[in-house]
Amino acid sequence: MAGLSRRNSYAPARKFGFGTSIRSTSKGAHSLTVDVTKANAIANALAQMAKQSLRIDIVVNNAGYLGRYKPFAQFEASEWQHILQVNLVGVFEVTRQILPLMQHAGRGRIVNLGSLAGKEGLPNLAAYSAASAGVIAFTKALSREVSDVDIRINGVAPGPIDTDLIRRLGHEVVDEMIAASPLKRLGSVAEVAGMVVWLCSAASEFNTGAVFDMSGGRARY
Repeated sequence: MAGLSRRNSYAPARKFGFGTSIRSTSKGAHSLTVDVTKANAIANALAQMAKQSLRIDIVVNNAGYLGRYKPFAQFEASEWQHILQVNLVGVFEVTRQILPLMQHAGRGRIVNLGSLAGKEGLPNLAAYSAASAGVIAFTKALSREVSDVDIRINGVAPGPIDTDLIRRLGHEVVDEMIAASPLKRLGSVAEVAGMVVWLCSAASEFNTGAVFDMSGGRARY
């Protein structure tokens, strides 16, 4: 069994983790660096997996790129286009290439990481908010297209999580995020990972098309 995840990174190049599923084996994990904005790079990575006779059971679409924290009117077109390419189009392309493999196998789990920004719309993060909203809508729509087989597609919409991606926004912005949280802190990577693991487990068999809030109470719906 193999699990495929797009790991969070500030740079546009992403890592695909070719490792074990939740039911881990003794085969260990393999990692390849892939730019999710390039369809041929994704295809080449999948071809390498096929040569090793690895099956993809789980996909976690988790690559993220915030861009700069500033008003949308100050963005060059190339800046917001890159944000959409990484955060939204990357999810489309990875899923487009892997979904047929899951359909052929008759089962699979996909978890898409959106953001509180996609639910609330955050000022100075307009492009990122739009991309995250797209991920949320894509999750709900696609889940209904494949509900006739044992494929579950769900999402998680975290608030600010204590990662380099958030810390690079600067102390003032991070302090504002913490002040806006009812729990008065950032979330942890482990907390998000725990939710993702649950969504891929047998305990979540009845969930599909759901997007789970992990904002420390900040989300309003």
